[in-house]
Amino acid sequence: MDILVHGELSRSIIGAAMAVLNELKPGLDEKLYENALVIELRERGHQVEQQKRISVHYKGHLIGTLIPDMVVDGKVVVDPKVVTAFNDSHLAQMIGYLAKTGLDLALLLNFKHAKLEWRRVVRSEPAEQPENPCPSAPSAVNQSRASVALSEGD
Repeated sequence: MDILVHGELSRSIIGAAMAVLNELKPGLDEKLYENALVIELRERGHQVEQQKRISVHYKGHLIGTLIPDMVVDGKVVVDPKVVTAFNDSHLAQMIGYLAKTGLDLALLLNFKHAKLEWRRVVRSEPAEQPENPCPSAPSAVNQSRASVALSEGD
């Protein structure tokens, strides 16, 4: 039994990212890696929603939208980066995505160097599934305690 949240899926996503980096090499624009990763994941049989818009409400009022780079198999938020190192802002953004999507796992992938780096961000408490799985539903607002998992890759 896999003890990691979506362990098999996250390994598959990381493997696809490694294949993309091995083919394209470091030094390209983030969007190129994102687009190549979408192709690689779909070729491996995954469903990928790219740039999915998520409405954010406050006290019943629409205040804006979040747009994660991709959601894989409806379970994992994936955010490709080309950065020297992950920082608190990147982690906070993933926690926000998890809070508003109700998902349990986000993966940060760094294509900056010759060796892929990754970080898993995991919700610390599983969310209750709302009757209406709409990510903008007010019932999903307080389901979001997340923490950064210590599993990293480099």
